[in-house]
Amino acid sequence: LGPYEITAKLGEGGMGEVYRATDTKLKREVAIKVLPAAFTEDKERLARFEREAQLLAQLNHPSIAQIYGLETSGETRALVMELVPGPTLAERLEAGAFSLTESLSFALQIAQALEEAHEKGIVHRDLKPQNIKASGEGKAKVLDFGLAKAMDPAAGSASAAAADLARSPTLMNSPTLTAVHGTQLGMILGTAAYMAPEQARGAAVDKRADIWAFGVLLYEMLTGVRLFEGESVVDTLSAVMRQEIDLNRLPAGTPGAIRQLLRRCLERSPKNRL
Repeated sequence: LGPYEITAKLGEGGMGEVYRATDTKLKREVAIKVLPAAFTEDKERLARFEREAQLLAQLNHPSIAQIYGLETSGETRALVMELVPGPTLAERLEAGAFSLTESLSFALQIAQALEEAHEKGIVHRDLKPQNIKASGEGKAKVLDFGLAKAMDPAAGSASAAAADLARSPTLMNSPTLTAVHGTQLGMILGTAAYMAPEQARGAAVDKRADIWAFGVLLYEMLTGVRLFEGESVVDTLSAVMRQEIDLNRLPAGTPGAIRQLLRRCLERSPKNRL
């Protein structure tokens, strides 16, 4: 694909297939996300995606995976991105909760990445453990910034379809990389658990949706359990909307300031949220 030599398939998600590749000119490893054919055939949607990608390419922060460019080859369109090695936060959390020190270290890096993007008017919209790399050396890197919006067929509008919880743009277009044999349902469930209430309702989304997801992430790092969970997408989103947020599950030694931070991040009304 252009100067990129494809070396392995890494997985697939709402954005299509993802490959490891070598940039033969710069001699570096990259990740290539090949857009689905149905997507590239819609000229207006593709043009909007390219505009969003140009905006996302302006993000330059040590805790954000970079976009290097867009590549076209015949009918194929692909996004070339930084290849970030190591486990995801989701994989690390399979072993249970982190220590307070490690949780706060990762949380700080994620918060700094969000701040950098929000200052440029970019909202992640799909922040969750699968979208964060968390190395054993303690470095966090947020992946797929803003790509849920870039993939949205009706970006910026709360379409009628969004009222159907299982068809909200972020759920349908979550760009998360799943295992090659991963299921679409598992990916959608993974996205639903971190959606802000207003996002689940199909309402307009701003940076406060990322603040909510950040709170859900921090809670999970401290407790080792997912805050909202259900057997179906609707069950999960129902928990997001109504389930009491139990801060008593936090470790006994969790500082009062961190409990207060979580309370402020997890306000269901965006007007009251941090």
